[in-house]
Amino acid sequence: MPHVIQVREPGGPETLEWREVEVGQPGAGQVLLRQTAVGLNFIDVYHRTGLYPQPAPFTPGVEGAGVVEAVGSGVDWLQVGDRVAYAGPIGAYAEERLIDADRLVQLPDDISDEQAAAMLLQGMTVHMLLRRVFPIKAGETILVHAAAGGVGLIMCQWAAALGATVIGTVSTEEKAELARAHGCAHPIVTARQDFVAEVERITEGAKLPVVYDSVGRDTFMGSLDCLRPRGMMVSFGNASGPVEPISPLLLAQKGSLFLTRPTLFHYVATRPELEAAAGELFEMVASGKVKVEVKQHYALRDAADAHRALEARQTSGSTVLTV
Repeated sequence: MPHVIQVREPGGPETLEWREVEVGQPGAGQVLLRQTAVGLNFIDVYHRTGLYPQPAPFTPGVEGAGVVEAVGSGVDWLQVGDRVAYAGPIGAYAEERLIDADRLVQLPDDISDEQAAAMLLQGMTVHMLLRRVFPIKAGETILVHAAAGGVGLIMCQWAAALGATVIGTVSTEEKAELARAHGCAHPIVTARQDFVAEVERITEGAKLPVVYDSVGRDTFMGSLDCLRPRGMMVSFGNASGPVEPISPLLLAQKGSLFLTRPTLFHYVATRPELEAAAGELFEMVASGKVKVEVKQHYALRDAADAHRALEARQTSGSTVLTV
């Protein structure tokens, strides 16, 4: 029988258990997917710890790629042997799984399974952030936190391709070089530099129209101080912990700022939205404007080690769990 990683109660990486399960056959509108690669994302940590509660026991993971093994009734646009990927339905840490067919996208020949598992969630998140939440224009300067992470590296490249100047925060000199090589014009090493002061210096006091912040508690207030009047604060992650509650009055005091907390799943809720986001991502990768690099590999059964590395900020770029 196939195996999955299962969480029976919230907690640390040690709660990720390798268990044998029976998957069964697909029902109406479903497919049986044999997975080849699974993406590692910070939302997996939020699910595991209970920050984003899930009914236990559950299998974490929201991104994967593989081959269709069987199709249920009513699925007429996929067939056995098709290569597909998805970002969204929880349960990805599995050798095999049942999944709704309308959440899958077919992979072009020039996109590998590993690439897809490493980029679909992160890449469509970048599409959401740069193309829909705050559509970037050529000539604008933006701030991207965690610029050497999986989302960060894709965002730096995509924003640069759109003609924006990217300021990015990183934790080490090595990550600064990695971000710079992927389109970040001004990497800021937060271990020795104050990012608010650096933004002030780089923009000559003009500040920014938008900040993209996936770090959360440690950077949130500073991010607000980087915005010009009527700028937008895009908070889309909590890598350092959840943001403390604030009064809406604070946004007025700091310049009539906008604050949004977008979630990808609300931006790809319909089939046309999903296909449009994935299609534009695949085009950016195929054109060479965005390169997706898998920097770390772990066997699926070693997911706990991958979580430890991710939480310790020992990873850069994308991480894939191989099946």
